[in-house]
Amino acid sequence: MIKTATTTSSGTSWLADADKMNELINRIAGTAAQTDDDEIFPEAVFDWLAEAGLLAVTLPDRELDTGQLLHLLKRIGTGNLAVGRIYEGHINALNLIALYASPNQKRVWNDDAQEYNRLFSVWNTQADDGIRIHAIGEGRYRLEGAKTFCSGAGWIHRPLVTGELVGADAHGWQMCVIPTERVKPIMQDKTFWQPLGMRASVSYKLDFTGVEIDEADLLGQPGDYFRQPHFSGGAIRFAAVQLGGAEALLNETRALLASMNRTDDVFQKTRLAEMACLVESGNQWITVAGAKTDEWLGREKETDRIVAYANMTRTAIEEICLRVMQLAERSVGARGLMRPLPFERLHRDLTFYLRQPAPDATIAAIGHYVLNNHANAHDLWR
Repeated sequence: MIKTATTTSSGTSWLADADKMNELINRIAGTAAQTDDDEIFPEAVFDWLAEAGLLAVTLPDRELDTGQLLHLLKRIGTGNLAVGRIYEGHINALNLIALYASPNQKRVWNDDAQEYNRLFSVWNTQADDGIRIHAIGEGRYRLEGAKTFCSGAGWIHRPLVTGELVGADAHGWQMCVIPTERVKPIMQDKTFWQPLGMRASVSYKLDFTGVEIDEADLLGQPGDYFRQPHFSGGAIRFAAVQLGGAEALLNETRALLASMNRTDDVFQKTRLAEMACLVESGNQWITVAGAKTDEWLGREKETDRIVAYANMTRTAIEEICLRVMQLAERSVGARGLMRPLPFERLHRDLTFYLRQPAPDATIAAIGHYVLNNHANAHDLWR
């Protein structure tokens, strides 16, 4: 498990120090190959993130805006996409806590992140044997069923788990935060996790049957998890991590071409120019998406616009990443895709991570918003 010592640094101070951040990202990248395994969790990396204060960087007193957060997620994704995926899940859980927790819950869970460096995640995906949360009386609840793609699996201290609440006064899709050290062991199915890439995210299937929790472990009201714009609008976070993978491919392509004395080749220059344009386009997408999200959240009746712009950002960055992958492959050739060079792992990780749910429905939703908004094109996103 990750160390639970008191945080020793302010995350925002690290973000303001480019040299310290570059050193951290380089350290993360330097260990990525060592944890490219279905059963190895990058514990050391999360110790480093904790020491830098980055597990608590989104707490209310840190004054981090969404654009800064997205660029942080991108940087961590550049170091290791699997780490970025787990870190994004941690940030997602803290965001849901900020939105829906009671004041006392916020105090407890924020202390978990800030004082004890406990790692959070959000586990919502499930199959036919999904979670049901049974009310058993006297403020107690018993879970039944399993979740799939539980990134971080047994290394997460505070998983945020969703399930159907039954037998209580309220019914519906309920969030709960599991205090792992105070419940029965959660059974892991490691055979579920045999992925093409993102191995170090150890996204096992977990069976919560028999786990019992208290009323204080329930987060928000039934249905809050799917409340917009926060549900779909959060896509800009995983898109930022994905962009980090494209940036890593650009970095590694430049380095390999320099090592092979291929920097004067006009065709290589052309490909690198396109890759640079694509990655910078992605940077612009997440910068503007962050600014517009913060602006529009401060207004009324902007939910549909926030969701549509998040969907555009997610779609644009997916296309950017796919094109950067193709250009990198052409630049490095078969020789560059051989281990121990990082391209093979980066290619696998980014290919797998780009497969997010409902890409076609996402594009259709953008079109629906544009067709049903009577503003002219110039004013659609202003």
